[in-house]
Amino acid sequence: MTAEWPWIVVALLGAYHGLDPSMGWLFAVALGLQEQRRSKVVWALVPIAIGHLISIGIVVALVGGLRLVTPFEDYLRPAGALALILFGAFRFLWPRVHPRWVTMRVSSAELGLWSFLMASAHGAGLMLFPILMDVMPAQRLVAHHHGHPPIVAHGVFDGLAILAVHTSAMLLVMGTIALLVFEKFGLAILRSAWVNLDFIWNGALIAAGIISFFV
Repeated sequence: MTAEWPWIVVALLGAYHGLDPSMGWLFAVALGLQEQRRSKVVWALVPIAIGHLISIGIVVALVGGLRLVTPFEDYLRPAGALALILFGAFRFLWPRVHPRWVTMRVSSAELGLWSFLMASAHGAGLMLFPILMDVMPAQRLVAHHHGHPPIVAHGVFDGLAILAVHTSAMLLVMGTIALLVFEKFGLAILRSAWVNLDFIWNGALIAAGIISFFV
């Protein structure tokens, strides 16, 4: 595989999250329709993206940190693979377990918190686990490298780059769909031209976990 493939996958995962209405664009459109303002749609996208970024950022930091700890590094890949499989199976069994907001009058902080909880409940960061295992430096690699700070700094840079690429792709797709639905199609599109993205996502979580065992 080429060196570019992880970044392509990271961008595609971000785009997929942007496509999924449950990740935020539906909320943004509803807020815009409530006040009949396109600016409200655009405003809502920012805290949604920030909440999503924080959710996956925690996973990136956790995996990166554990890869630098000897006792955990050997068991991290099988543990992460198993977590992906179990989480995907859990979501198949209980597909409606996710945060529910009771009002459309929300502040930026509340909307960001909702996005954080939603991304976490969907395993958005967990799906990045196989890529992080390939990109983030392991303890053995650092120990056998004379320039420890540079290689660790490179891992931190890659982690930040993953967050930036993923969130940018999500925000681009989410923003495009939200504005198109608000300006042209309306929410009726959900009844006539939408598929069960949660079902596909749950299967992808399990598939990613199985692949992680053998890669």
